[in-house]
Amino acid sequence: MHAYTVFLIAFIDAFGWTRAEASIAYAVSQLVSGATSPLVGVLVDRLGPRRMVVIGGILLSAGLLATAQAQALWHVVVLYGVVMTLGANCLGLVVFVPVLSRRFVRRRGMAVAIVQSANGFARAASAPLSQILIAGLGWREAYLAQGGFMAIVFLPLALLFRGSDTERSSHAGGHSSDEGWTLAEAIRTPHFWLLSLVYVFTGLGSFLVALHQLAFAVTVGFNKLYAAEVLGLGAFLSLPGVILTGWISDYIGRELSAVITYGTSIFGVMCALFITSPDQHLLLWLHACFFGLTWGARGPAITAKTADLFPGPRLGTILGAITIGTGVGSAAGSWLAGWSFDLTGNYHLAFGLSIFFYACGSIAFWMLRRPPARRAVPDSSSA
Repeated sequence: MHAYTVFLIAFIDAFGWTRAEASIAYAVSQLVSGATSPLVGVLVDRLGPRRMVVIGGILLSAGLLATAQAQALWHVVVLYGVVMTLGANCLGLVVFVPVLSRRFVRRRGMAVAIVQSANGFARAASAPLSQILIAGLGWREAYLAQGGFMAIVFLPLALLFRGSDTERSSHAGGHSSDEGWTLAEAIRTPHFWLLSLVYVFTGLGSFLVALHQLAFAVTVGFNKLYAAEVLGLGAFLSLPGVILTGWISDYIGRELSAVITYGTSIFGVMCALFITSPDQHLLLWLHACFFGLTWGARGPAITAKTADLFPGPRLGTILGAITIGTGVGSAAGSWLAGWSFDLTGNYHLAFGLSIFFYACGSIAFWMLRRPPARRAVPDSSSA
């Protein structure tokens, strides 16, 4: 899924699309990801992670293989934006956080961070590997290779979760109906909406930059493969960055650890703002390292904070509803970055907006310091 940043350039070269047009599929993907997260949350509470991995693996493999035959923009929008995204959503944190939150309470932030660090590894590896595949085989064959790989690995991975479905059923059966937060109760708190805003602002701040990082570097004049390697190596720093953030969030608090990561991301984006020529290698490395270090680093703090605030057997449903915000923000940021480039001929506006929304996200997260007061949901039968 992260490899789309590389395929975006291949699509522009192959079909002559504008940056905004090439960004549509990614924007639709983020919208679909957010819109279907509540459904995924409900399904994982009912079906368990093993069945979700099977469903997600089938959809993602089919979407990758079919995209190799794409001939028009709407093909990529449907296959990447809908089919592959549904599959990826069934393999995401909404599925695994409920399991982690039950098994790890005192070290919840660390547990979520370790799992989410795999996402950073994938993002780091995808750019250079995909660029090599595209350069050597072509973009269609690169999609076939990815689809074949996914088709081979998802069933063995699903088998690892056989015990989790039983654990989920016994856990849910051991709670009375009035234990734990329900979605209706969570919605009635300001914390639910603040968390949603955090997701929106973080999605905007991140994807006003992330999707177009490679295109930005190539536009400035950097060699395509060199830029992919630098950005990929910078993204590898998200592994220790995510784990470190999750670890310190268990000690200094979710809010302070999140604010630190927002500040680090802002510095990384500012470095990109000052790049004007391909001779500025240091600034490119600083941008790649500081932006990459905190890519996904807020995820453990946000998801662990959600589990802290709204514990219970319906956590998957609540987390899925809140995650709508990241879909909205990521979709808007992805498209806005391409649109602003088509309008101005550079990414200055996009990067400036990224800094602004990161600042908004840090303020919203800081306002989550106090736990929510639980209010009873009005009984409609008494009306």
